[in-house]
Amino acid sequence: MEPQEEKPIIYTMENKPIVTCAGDQALFTSLYNSLAQQLPREPMEWRRSYGRAPKMIHLEANFVQFKEDLLPKEGNQALLTFPFLHMYWTDCCDTELYKASVKEDMLRWQSLLRAHGSVDWLIVLVESDGKKKNKTNILPRTSIMDKIRNDFCNKQSDRCVVLSDPLKDSSRAQESWNAFLTKLRTLLLMSFTKNLGRFEDDMRTLREKRTEPGWSFCDYFMVQEELAFVFEMLQQFEDALVQYDELDALFTQYVLNFGAGDGANWLGSFCAPVRSWNGLVLRRPIDMEKREQIQRGQASLLDLRSYLFSRQCTLLLFLQRPWEVTQRALELLHNCVQELRLLEVSVLQGALDCWVFLSCLEVLQRIEGCCDRAQLEANCSHTVGLWAYATEKLKSLGSLCGLVSTNGPNSEDLNRTVDLLAGLGTERPETASSLQSPYKKLKEALSSVETFEKHYLELSHAAMDMYRAIGRLRSARLLGKSLAEFYMRKGDPQRAEGFLQDSLRCYVQEGWALPVTHTRKQLAECQKQLGQTEEYLQTSALLAGDANLTDEERKHFCQEILNFARGASDTQAEKVVLSMSAFAQLRQLQFQPAAAVVHVGAALQVELHLCSLMPVPVQLEQLAASVHFSLERGGARGRRAGPGAGSGAGQDGPSGTVTFSGGAEGSLSPPPRATPPNLELYEIQDRSPSDHALNSAGVVCKNVHLLLRRRDSSTSLDTPGYGGGSAPVAMEEGAQMLKTHNVTLLPGNNSVLFTAPSGEPGTYTLRQLCATVGRVQFVLPHIYPIVQYEVYSQEPQLSVEPLTENLLAGLPQKVKFTVVTGHYNVKKGDALQLSNTDAMPILHSCSCPAQIYSSTGELVGESVLSIQSSEKVTSITLPLAPPYHSIEFQLEVLCQIPSAPPRPESERITNGQLRPRTSSRHRSNSGMASIDQKISIDCPWSIYSTLIALMFHIPFKAKHSLLSAGKRKYIQVCVQNVSEMNFHLVDQSLVERHPGASLELQSLNGKTKKLVYSQQSVYCLWEMKWASDPPACLQCVFSVSFSPDSGGESTYTPYRYEFQLEHVCTLYSVRADIVPLAGAEQCHTGALCGLEVCITRLAELSEAEKEDGGLTESDGLCTTKLMYEVVDNSSNWAVCGKSSGLVSMPVAASATHRLLKYLPHYATPAIQPDTDSCIESDNISLLEEQAETASIRSRGSLQSLGGAEQQRGLPMPRLEPFGSGQVFNSSLGRQVLVLPSTDHHVLEVNVT
Repeated sequence: MEPQEEKPIIYTMENKPIVTCAGDQALFTSLYNSLAQQLPREPMEWRRSYGRAPKMIHLEANFVQFKEDLLPKEGNQALLTFPFLHMYWTDCCDTELYKASVKEDMLRWQSLLRAHGSVDWLIVLVESDGKKKNKTNILPRTSIMDKIRNDFCNKQSDRCVVLSDPLKDSSRAQESWNAFLTKLRTLLLMSFTKNLGRFEDDMRTLREKRTEPGWSFCDYFMVQEELAFVFEMLQQFEDALVQYDELDALFTQYVLNFGAGDGANWLGSFCAPVRSWNGLVLRRPIDMEKREQIQRGQASLLDLRSYLFSRQCTLLLFLQRPWEVTQRALELLHNCVQELRLLEVSVLQGALDCWVFLSCLEVLQRIEGCCDRAQLEANCSHTVGLWAYATEKLKSLGSLCGLVSTNGPNSEDLNRTVDLLAGLGTERPETASSLQSPYKKLKEALSSVETFEKHYLELSHAAMDMYRAIGRLRSARLLGKSLAEFYMRKGDPQRAEGFLQDSLRCYVQEGWALPVTHTRKQLAECQKQLGQTEEYLQTSALLAGDANLTDEERKHFCQEILNFARGASDTQAEKVVLSMSAFAQLRQLQFQPAAAVVHVGAALQVELHLCSLMPVPVQLEQLAASVHFSLERGGARGRRAGPGAGSGAGQDGPSGTVTFSGGAEGSLSPPPRATPPNLELYEIQDRSPSDHALNSAGVVCKNVHLLLRRRDSSTSLDTPGYGGGSAPVAMEEGAQMLKTHNVTLLPGNNSVLFTAPSGEPGTYTLRQLCATVGRVQFVLPHIYPIVQYEVYSQEPQLSVEPLTENLLAGLPQKVKFTVVTGHYNVKKGDALQLSNTDAMPILHSCSCPAQIYSSTGELVGESVLSIQSSEKVTSITLPLAPPYHSIEFQLEVLCQIPSAPPRPESERITNGQLRPRTSSRHRSNSGMASIDQKISIDCPWSIYSTLIALMFHIPFKAKHSLLSAGKRKYIQVCVQNVSEMNFHLVDQSLVERHPGASLELQSLNGKTKKLVYSQQSVYCLWEMKWASDPPACLQCVFSVSFSPDSGGESTYTPYRYEFQLEHVCTLYSVRADIVPLAGAEQCHTGALCGLEVCITRLAELSEAEKEDGGLTESDGLCTTKLMYEVVDNSSNWAVCGKSSGLVSMPVAASATHRLLKYLPHYATPAIQPDTDSCIESDNISLLEEQAETASIRSRGSLQSLGGAEQQRGLPMPRLEPFGSGQVFNSSLGRQVLVLPSTDHHVLEVNVT
């Protein structure tokens, strides 16, 4: 407990807040152990200023004997030696003793504290029951306590505490002891917080003076580090780390400002030349040697950085964050190198490499010491950077000291090695006993070539294995490339080749142009030393076409290829096959003709556009393309629109051009990184087989084999080996060839023309391209997109097609005859024999020209056809034509319009209104009826007849209707022009097929010519008159003549329409009236109205009706039963009672039957009528609007409406509809005036 006179050595974890103890030392000694153990057991909440979050801390204390030397002197800011609390211990129970000695001792103690400004103190009075028993005349304990409080604690009663029998095991003693510990913790924490806050304020004041002259970073460093020590003493390692991070950031900012031209004076001490580079020291809690150098202002930049990082490392390890140490270490090493350059510090060449190497190994060994092997392997991603950096620096040292060359180090290298080892100094005591210390490893590595190679390979392979383990393959290959450079300098190209190939493969796949070029140069040198001729030539070809090299370098590699190709050889050596993509690129291919489809024997030219990547002109002995022949596609002309049935991107079929992907024009750089193929996703559904319900749905990728293939084996078909390692594909043996000789390829774009073979019909596919230069062949193994052309052998063909969209019947129409000769040679006398039909005669003139075209569509000749016609056959003599030509000529044909066959009346007519009927056979798109005509043609090249079908369309559509006006009858015929042409109509007539003397059809039409436009209708009307009874059935024929509106004179063609009428005579007349009820003058909405229906018989009983079994005789008159129905679809009227029923009607002229119904009128808000308005109705909505039509629906032997129960054995009653003209409605078009129930038109206006 006795404090040392001299300044204590600081070991951070051993320091605790100092508490002095005055008074009875024996008493305190007896309680020391219990107090030191129990004080830190209970945590205390530490509330700090500036809004910082409170923390729970465990307070410990270093209890020392009170001495005046321990009290802080003026200006001393050291917190570690500052006594935070002063305690006075006494167990005095005697008043006399207290007055005689204890009080005076307390006064001296208090006066010393006041003299040094210490206000944090505590008086502890220990009560003992043993002393009480020994002294019976003593005052109670409270009297001593009261005296002490009156003498020393008048205003601070909490500064005096009583401790009752602390050594006894009783509840009272334990309670007193716990209260004492709580008081002690509280006072100690208050003192600590107060003094620490004062220290922080002083530190901030000092930091704010950093812009003043004379400010020293080293002095400020020691002050803030004192604060970090205090936090560490309280085990607040995170706060302690923050202090060092702030110092780190402050110093870094000053260095950056210095590099920008704003330097501080105190930085001059850190610009001194570096004399020692012994690396980081991480095995001590505090490197006191470097701390004293910083305190004296004699530390170098490396010393300051080393000490600062060692303290950060210690705190991070206390916080159990070892992997952050490795991250910070890597940043520190790189930053220190840059800071030395910014401060322009003089450093011996290689010294920084030694410092970095030692520091990397020191950090790695420090991490290995606090982590087990499993943790290291699982977190090698944090340490691999240090391994790689150490490997790089060791290689740099080996190159500097001559340990990498094949001849070994010279005298200059040895002297440099001695200087570097001298800067390391002596080994530290902490690592002297370790056989694998960084100091020993570096010294051993620089001692000889063999030991250097051993250590370098060990580090390199360790770093590469770690990179591979964490998936950083690029970094592993970069180390491998560095290892390959080492082997090349050692004269071992065999071991270097594998690393270079691996690196090159990675760079090519990822599209790194400059690394590809640099690695290929190294690989070329390696292959040349190994004597790998073919691989060296392939790599040279790639380098000769690489735009990242200079022209001289490219020409050198190109000359290497040419020298080998033209070199003399004693024996017939095999040719060396190289990939063409390194020599030249196929940019474009063009066919002439563009369709790339020719007949047998025709000329077809193929033009290749090549871009030479060589820097000099190259003379080719031969340029050849292999052609594969297949019979699969040949023989059909026009089956392919352009070249390449399996064509890919870049092909323009109609122009006959195929574009190949090979980069931009003139681009000689390596190809970019290949883009992955697009996803081809398709939907899949799983449905239940019973009800076809969807169970599940998903997505499947159709090209997963392309997306998930290995990168290392996914090279393009046209891409050569990464360095010439993979052998190119040789030319196919026995294939047909397109050849040309003695071609000079200039740098850049070139054009070469070939003549393609076309001797046999089939499909020809271009497979490979080969350029021969002496002993070297440059082969393009696959031409993609697929390029094909077809040679066909075609049979003769005859086709007939109309010149217009629709052929119209009844008018002369032109059709085009096309004869494709194919392989047939049209000779003199060859003719087409056409069979004639009455329905479609062939119209021909004496001069009918014919044109002859070649297979490319060019007009090669023209002649006049010789046409001879007989009753059954028309013969057309063909002009002479060679094979694979076509003959075209035109003929006029005329299709007769057939008369429409008689058909029964299928329309329901009531007062001239057409009811819906079934549609006749028409074309759905134009509404025209069609007629199919067939021609049989005999051709000279075939023994079989050719049947040609032509479809003609009738330009008109006709329909008829029977109209009534009482007993008078009218026939109306509607003619509609359904074609796209305009026509003139004349001479319309209507006649009966079996005319009689009693029937007359009187025309009510004009005599003038009528112009009918497209989709326009013309109506014709005739009145029927008869002297006696009209016939039961009429067979009518309507005819009209038409001609096209062409502007000139034209002949007219008749058009006939036949139809049949039945039940012509009007039997009944129906009249309906709506009248108001008695007492009302007008009809009102919502009021009942009367519907009077009058059914009148207009005709006498006919013979046909007499034969009807439904007639009954009553009172000498024949009667029949009629069914009526009142229909209102607009909901304006409502029928009161039954809306339909049966009436018994006498079958006699002028017989009348009256019905009375009541109809209330309902006016809806949407159609509320105005005052005095009339409800009108047109012909179509008669039953809906007026709701007064009594429609005679049926007749027969029904007993009641709806068919009441029939008697057994009687026939089933039947409903027979009336004919279209048998019922006449005389109330058609009548209006009913309906007034509103109230007057809504009254407007009151008050004027003031």
